[in-house]
Amino acid sequence: MPVFRLIAAAALILTLAGCASLSGGGSGPGAPQPLKSIDAERFYSGRWLEVGRLPMDITEGCVAAATTYGLRDDGKVDVRDTCRMDTPQGRERAISGVGTFVDPGTNAKLRVRYLWLVVWEYWVLDIADDYSWFISSDPSFEKLFIYTREVPTQAELDALVRRAAELGYDTARLEFPEPLRD
Repeated sequence: MPVFRLIAAAALILTLAGCASLSGGGSGPGAPQPLKSIDAERFYSGRWLEVGRLPMDITEGCVAAATTYGLRDDGKVDVRDTCRMDTPQGRERAISGVGTFVDPGTNAKLRVRYLWLVVWEYWVLDIADDYSWFISSDPSFEKLFIYTREVPTQAELDALVRRAAELGYDTARLEFPEPLRD
């Protein structure tokens, strides 16, 4: 692969991997452990909308972000991260990877390999009993993402922000990119 294509592929991965966080070696010092086991078939199926996150360089200008999961027959997870640049009608950016459970049986920790260059790990710290929302982080406790199945009301979003604060996050730093609407 020519060097230019390799650099372009790496830049694309770093730009789009905003729904997951870079692996910090597996167990960062400040990250809370996931609170619940995940029903893999229920959770890792279909699209989740990103409705809140801590700011990062790689997500700048990224709105209408979503992650689509598909549980595979081999027990791994297909992951497709997308966003639109600047507006929900903007140019789509997308990257796909394959996830492996770091905690088989609990299924709350997923390590995703995008192409062969970058591996990201995220933990589902908390999830609604009805699987309508989840809050995820990286092992180092530096990233935070809030996802829902549908665009939340302001009251629902406020409750999710309160829940993130209860988990120990500085929610004053959260940003709320315009969501994806069908």
